[in-house]
Amino acid sequence: MTRVRVLFLSLQAHGRSPSQRYRVEAFEPALRAAGIELIERPVLTADDLRVFYGRSPPPAKARIAVKALLRRAASVRPRVRSRPDVVFVQREAFFLLGAWSEWLASLQAPIVYDFDDAIWIHAVSEANRRFAFLKNVDKIARIVGLAHTVIAGNDYLADWARAHSRNVHVVPTCVDSTVFHPAPRRADGPVVIGWSGSPTTLEHYKTILPALRRVKARYGERVRFRLMGAPSFRDDALGLVGEAWSEAAEPPFLQQMHVGLMPLPDDEWTRGKCGLKGLTSMASGAATVMSPVGVNTSIVRHGIDGLHASTEDEWIGRLSELVEDASLRDRLGAAGRERVVAHYSVQHWAPTLIDLLRTAASSRRSA
Repeated sequence: MTRVRVLFLSLQAHGRSPSQRYRVEAFEPALRAAGIELIERPVLTADDLRVFYGRSPPPAKARIAVKALLRRAASVRPRVRSRPDVVFVQREAFFLLGAWSEWLASLQAPIVYDFDDAIWIHAVSEANRRFAFLKNVDKIARIVGLAHTVIAGNDYLADWARAHSRNVHVVPTCVDSTVFHPAPRRADGPVVIGWSGSPTTLEHYKTILPALRRVKARYGERVRFRLMGAPSFRDDALGLVGEAWSEAAEPPFLQQMHVGLMPLPDDEWTRGKCGLKGLTSMASGAATVMSPVGVNTSIVRHGIDGLHASTEDEWIGRLSELVEDASLRDRLGAAGRERVVAHYSVQHWAPTLIDLLRTAASSRRSA
């Protein structure tokens, strides 16, 4: 078995970025077993992230940016010895300016480029909105053009990438079905309706708050709402106080949910989303309700392995059905789990990713 060395130019420290965790890091055991060594080179450490994406003053953020720039420059400088067989870039290798780091990396080895959002659209975190002018989304097309292989998280993203590359493949965002799996849920007590996300995607959750409040008013203590990932959020009408996210706490949190939620507005950005919240909920055995936006329409087949809801009345109706019918919750939860294992699991897609990396490495050896 020919060994393959893959230099992973990650943006964030291991275990911190959802994109990295689900689209790269979750595959590491399978890659190692296949003889593929993943050499991770992040530009932002855990301490850097607290400063850079927090409310720190601009000079502190500038110092972090300079440190990150030097770190990335060192990782992509041309090498004669110990050159990698493949360079893997997820979203971007550096968060500011153009595609300079990807271009330098391409001089070392073929680039395999992966992305899971419509990142050609200009978006920036609230904490760094004043620095939005430094974010260059035009470089995404350039990076796609530099890459030997492009991996998109869904067909919507792949269609955009094909305007810039001839070698585009779809690998959906996957979950490790051995980490996210069902556990016995309490049959007595309230029906737990939950959501796990981040402060950024909390805005999506807020779009259905009027519907959730009406469900709470209708069923009272028969329902309980839980939310992970935005600990500062609270809603008194729902009796809801947000809980902090951690990698260890998320699987048991999802296992306690009877019903999982993934609301989305319908716009150009959300059509590029890859359905992660719904997938983790389904893998954990919760009956899942998703907005039929983008890839969500193919992940969940309405009435078979989950439910779709668009309007406020539809959200109220779907949730009411699930609150009142335990057998429906059980049926959709089990079918959703089967759907993820068969079509959206790390175990199912690992051979495809391994083949793409090996093919890219072979192109370098041939050259």
